Amino acid sequence: MTGDATAPAGPGNKIIAHICNDIGAWGAGFVLALSKRWPQPRAQYLKDKAAQALPLGAVNLIQVEKTIWVANMVAQRDLCTRDGVPPIRYDALRQCLEQLGRHALQLNATIHMPRIGCGLAGGKWEKIEPLLSETLPGILVIVYDLPR
Repeated sequence: MTGDATAPAGPGNKIIAHICNDIGAWGAGFVLALSKRWPQPRAQYLKDKAAQALPLGAVNLIQVEKTIWVANMVAQRDLCTRDGVPPIRYDALRQCLEQLGRHALQLNATIHMPRIGCGLAGGKWEKIEPLLSETLPGILVIVYDLPR
């Protein structure tokens, strides 16, 4: 869908999902758009960093509006590609998505996201898209691409 993942479409409860790194760096990519709309996801992420609670595979769900939550999903190791390996960690992403699915079912929510893991994390959509189908069956997932 063409649009802005920080302005999720449709009725009912919505979860905006995105990937975070495990070192506590928040300041580039999709998180900038999130931070412009709501301070809570960044504040929770920095609180988790201070508590040394950013293990790969962790998900923190933050309510930002009456019917909107943001899922900070830790599925990126550090910030840079090392020895040809990008920061994305697909196993951690799978763990995050499984937790995300449980949250969505509990809240009776749809899931909204940009093409997670394909920007700064260096992931490949052809690897990520099948993970969505495998881990989130029966849950409406809307992936947003910004207008050109």
